[in-house]
Amino acid sequence: MTTFVAPAPSLTDREFAPHGLVSAALVALARRVALWERRARTRRTLAHIDPARLRDLGLSEADVRREAALPFWKG
Repeated sequence: MTTFVAPAPSLTDREFAPHGLVSAALVALARRVALWERRARTRRTLAHIDPARLRDLGLSEADVRREAALPFWKG
């Protein structure tokens, strides 16, 4: 009976290299922070739009208050 043994991954392989994992994690974190910042900025801006413009956009003041009250991490 022959047993197959897979070769050990090389540290030069990008997906297994520690720096590659750290880089990927940092990129993911930076994207998440940018998303949170964009949500917070959009919600602040939305909260300051006058009611006439909100109606033009098809939004009610209650919709805007509800959206503006959400924390930045909730989508």
